Amino acid sequence: MTFKRHELKIAKKLARKQITRATSKFVRACPDKVRLAANMVKGKSAETAIAMLRISPSQNCKRLLQVLMSAVQNAEKKNKDVDLLVVDKIFVDRGPMLKRMHPVSHGMAKPILKRMCHITVIVEEKL
Repeated sequence: MTFKRHELKIAKKLARKQITRATSKFVRACPDKVRLAANMVKGKSAETAIAMLRISPSQNCKRLLQVLMSAVQNAEKKNKDVDLLVVDKIFVDRGPMLKRMHPVSHGMAKPILKRMCHITVIVEEKL
């Protein structure tokens, strides 16, 4: 089983119990559009990030909000102070694509790529 470089670093920190993470896989959204929302909240405190994502009208922000809330809940279960949580890293990796065909003129067909992504949110307690 191969790991990406950032996954190895996360595994080491998780072993030391410094960070808490939450993942959502096979999210039916284009990764490029989700990354726009992810870059908006990266490095912010968890409370500020939640407030920013709640007021945003984008559906991608709603999906990212669910994962962020899950990461905060996971940290709360590990007895970490929720007020000190900071969004350390957000990874939006490309997932599989659903491939469909759209008929066009002259008997041809054009591909429609329905993209998916995997979202990983890592929160860390800053003192």
